[in-house]
Amino acid sequence: MSLSKRDQQVIWHPYTQAQLNTAPIAIVRGEGIYLFDEAGNKYLDAISSWWVNLHGHAHPYMAKKIEEQLLNLEHVIFAGFTHQPAIELAERLLSILPANQSRVFYSDNGSTATEVAIKMAVQYWHNKRFVKNKVIAFEHAYHGDTFGAMSVSARGSFTDAFSDLLFDVIHIPLPLKGKEAITVQQLQKHISESGDTIAAFIFEPLVLGAGGMLMYEADVLDQLIKICSENGILTIADEVMTGFGRTGKHFACGYLSGQPDIICLSKGITGGTMAFGATTCTNEIYSAFLSDDRSKTFFHGHSYTANPVACAAALASFDLLTKKECQQNIGRIAASHIDFIARNQDHKMLKNLRSTGTILAMDIETNEQTSYFNSVGSRLYNFFLNQGIILRPLGNTIYLMPPYCIEYDELKRVYSAIESLESNFKND
Repeated sequence: MSLSKRDQQVIWHPYTQAQLNTAPIAIVRGEGIYLFDEAGNKYLDAISSWWVNLHGHAHPYMAKKIEEQLLNLEHVIFAGFTHQPAIELAERLLSILPANQSRVFYSDNGSTATEVAIKMAVQYWHNKRFVKNKVIAFEHAYHGDTFGAMSVSARGSFTDAFSDLLFDVIHIPLPLKGKEAITVQQLQKHISESGDTIAAFIFEPLVLGAGGMLMYEADVLDQLIKICSENGILTIADEVMTGFGRTGKHFACGYLSGQPDIICLSKGITGGTMAFGATTCTNEIYSAFLSDDRSKTFFHGHSYTANPVACAAALASFDLLTKKECQQNIGRIAASHIDFIARNQDHKMLKNLRSTGTILAMDIETNEQTSYFNSVGSRLYNFFLNQGIILRPLGNTIYLMPPYCIEYDELKRVYSAIESLESNFKND
């Protein structure tokens, strides 16, 4: 029996309606930007396997460093103990994060990194004897699938079943081009009405991922951060998707003048090799948890907090990310995306072409309401898959977020497939 058929008997896949979807493709190995299935088919991974892979699949340097760590120490409880990989990783992360970040709290994925940030912000005020437990977030945001992360994400089909269990959040419009003033005014309005109870403002800096790869400018985010700072509201940057070079800089916050108080990290942190998360904060926030009173302790943790193997993977990815060659590749991909946009402004099917660093996105015109469930998404997915390219559209939004090792000819192949939609794809 094939792997695909065996899977269908025992596995429940994420974000998948099993009754409607075809059998999953069984991948047996990876190499660079390519994945190979059990039938010998080869696929170009143009979305970095859900945005996590930075340096290509089965990277030998990553594998070597992980093996070395496994043979030395696989895991140890992180309450009351520590180890060299966790310490070194924290030191190296803080060396490239905004200068106001001073402490690293480890977890195991993007959703939990967000949960940590929210709890950290609310308890910060609790420890200082203030009752501030409301959170501001953008409309269309996505911060994860755990309950706190769902609460600060957009409300809709993803969260409807749990709506009565989610805490209230103040949502403000995304500051899209030409609408920045509306967002600023809405933030100021909510602060004037509820400012004394608002603990934090959480945002995906510059690019909203699952919300449709929606993009906005750093200038307006600087305004929002400044307003929050002036009104005693903590700011949380969810860099789970945008971190580690995706936007052209190490972090999207690198484009800002002001800086957030808390930053969430995951996805690319281990170069796509294994699950890991981290939440960083300022010394001011950390200090609010220091006390002779044990009740002010931050009561959060995971069995695999600061797993040494995951830390070793993150350190190996850090080595590769900070090499001159990798930084040049990031710049080359960003420039290629800009060129693609320039030559496709008049494309009949591609609208709202946009890019930030290595992230390229565009929308397909459709008669259906624009949403994650737009049927054109699944048809586009199959169209590209039949050409050996993995793109996973968000409804009618196509996006690229390739590993940094992708060559120009491989990028050109993906671009050409997208440009061919006008003549080869029937959009009902």
